[in-house]
Amino acid sequence: MEIAFDKLIRLQHVDTEINTISSILDAIPSQLDGIDQQTKSTVEIIAQAKDKLAANQKKRREMEGEVKEIKTYIAKFKRQLNDVKSNKEYTALLKEIAEAEHKTDKIEEDILNEMIGADDVEKEIKTANVKKAEEEKRLQKEKEAILGKEKELDAQKAVLAKERQDLLPQIPPDQLRLYLRIVSKLNGIALSAVTDDFCSLCQLRVRPQLVNELIEMKKIIMCEACGRILYWHKPKDENIPEEKLDNPDKADDSSAG
Repeated sequence: MEIAFDKLIRLQHVDTEINTISSILDAIPSQLDGIDQQTKSTVEIIAQAKDKLAANQKKRREMEGEVKEIKTYIAKFKRQLNDVKSNKEYTALLKEIAEAEHKTDKIEEDILNEMIGADDVEKEIKTANVKKAEEEKRLQKEKEAILGKEKELDAQKAVLAKERQDLLPQIPPDQLRLYLRIVSKLNGIALSAVTDDFCSLCQLRVRPQLVNELIEMKKIIMCEACGRILYWHKPKDENIPEEKLDNPDKADDSSAG
């Protein structure tokens, strides 16, 4: 019985293409998640800067409230100066006023530094917003490219799946069962071409008589090393010598010499 090598070889090619496409498609969700994470990180940078600005403003309000409270005490102390009856009390009040004014000056200086810091944070937010817009635009393009590729690959996979369904009935059931069994065991590769009398996958030399039988395509021959179905791969523009067909042992001896 003639073996459907052409159909089996095509089936293996189709299955390999489907597996390759499936692997690429399986990786797409993680790629999209990575893009989303990058987008999220730019948003978080802005959020952190805004939190910093909010903390700055809160601190300034607290310090401004403290200054207001101290100035109220200073005004009270100054009014009390008119009511003191001794130099000692007068001197003590002046000291209290001086210390309060010194404390006020220090806090107002801190408020000024916080205001300068707030300006820097606002610039940071502005820069981050510009960067965010640029990043979002870039990442969106990258995302669209991936989604476009996904759509294209889905279409290719559908075409290959249809071809596979059409191929299966064209292969004799026993040959198909053998192919599927080997595919499940050997990482999806059931056939191996014989090139220059060697199995192309495991590099085991194929005996000349078996090569002759492969050329005739009348029976299935398994590689003794890797267990795959062997098939003859005729080199391009190269004719099979007649003596190899008639006397394979002689052809082998001549090549060995």
